[in-house]
Amino acid sequence: MTVEKMTMPQLGESVTEGTISIWLVSVGDQVNKYDPIAEVMTDKVNAEIPSSYTGKITELTAAEGETIEVGTLICYIETEEAASEDAEAPSDTETSKEENTADKQVENTDSSMKKRYSPAVLRLSQEHQIDLNKIEGSGRGGRITRKDVEKYIENGDAVQKQSAPSQEKKTETAAVKETPSTQQESTQSAAGDTEIPVKGVRKVIAENMVRSTQEIPHAWMQVEVDVTELVKYRNSVKESFKEQEGFSLTPFAFFVKAVAQGLKEFPELNSMWAGDKIIQKKDIHLSIAVAKDNELFVPVIKHADEKTIKAIARDITTLAAKARQGKLSQEDMQGGTFTVNNTGSFGSVSSMGIINSPQAAILQVESIVKRPVIINDMFAARDMVNLSLSLDHRILDGLVCGRFLSRVKEILEGMNASSVSLY
Repeated sequence: MTVEKMTMPQLGESVTEGTISIWLVSVGDQVNKYDPIAEVMTDKVNAEIPSSYTGKITELTAAEGETIEVGTLICYIETEEAASEDAEAPSDTETSKEENTADKQVENTDSSMKKRYSPAVLRLSQEHQIDLNKIEGSGRGGRITRKDVEKYIENGDAVQKQSAPSQEKKTETAAVKETPSTQQESTQSAAGDTEIPVKGVRKVIAENMVRSTQEIPHAWMQVEVDVTELVKYRNSVKESFKEQEGFSLTPFAFFVKAVAQGLKEFPELNSMWAGDKIIQKKDIHLSIAVAKDNELFVPVIKHADEKTIKAIARDITTLAAKARQGKLSQEDMQGGTFTVNNTGSFGSVSSMGIINSPQAAILQVESIVKRPVIINDMFAARDMVNLSLSLDHRILDGLVCGRFLSRVKEILEGMNASSVSLY
């Protein structure tokens, strides 16, 4: 028999970790290759992990609810591949030597694992000035996990167990000590309160949003767009379109088309941050936010600049339906280069989106509302909408973003019965 290792696979572009929602197997279960063994949640997709081998589950090294980095061991599978029968059996002395050597190797491996810190662990330890040598790791081989660090911080150990501060810093340290206790006291549940555990997709979203706001210097711009003619045209064809095509023609499809065209003309916004360089993407793949209860998914419309309004409307309908039915695939979620968020569907008229890292920007399409507007020194009722752009100031400046928004505004205001082609 041969024992094989299963590691956390990469379930999407830029995905670095996943949370084990539920194990679909137990120790001792027999599995075939490609059988699902666990359900995993990331900030981009929910997916099943297939087995890479046929054999028996001998150990699960990750617990349900635990967040695991890509490439980290999650279980062992004993395969049915037998060792060569012709191999000569080792002598007792040789066996003893091999066992001793193996024990030493395991001991060395376990010892080395204690010093192998993940980026998340290092980041937390640096933010809270924690000496990792003082934390007992619960991971395999004593490895320190992010949960170990978070528990250490929650218990106040990050402050209390540090070396005694110098006389000059005693006042500052005392203030730091008061903060956690003050926060805990202010957030204690009272009679009648409902406690909702932060876990699953909500936890992943929260962590991703915190990371985005901490690492990305956000800036914000907004323009007002007159879409009266676009609304008139869409209203005139929406019934016949749905009857003919079988899905709705929403205003959002027109906005996605305009954004895709704008990105083609201003490719700087179709970029990504890569640490020591900026990658300007050739393909325009637009991420759209889709909500399901308390979960948020960001599926992708691929090659949006090459698609007609009809094709974009179909993609929006299909992806939204798959998200709400829990059927989004890994392919549906990968490759986004810019995000367009339809916040107007909730009645919002002005908002600031948090950038979907490592993308350079996110555009919020707000609600279309009737407002009085001065045209030729006279008041007129017009359909108006705000476009709100959040940008990564490491990649983009106000000048290019202003020009991009002006161009998208021009495209939308030029959409009317005589200029729009749905097919």
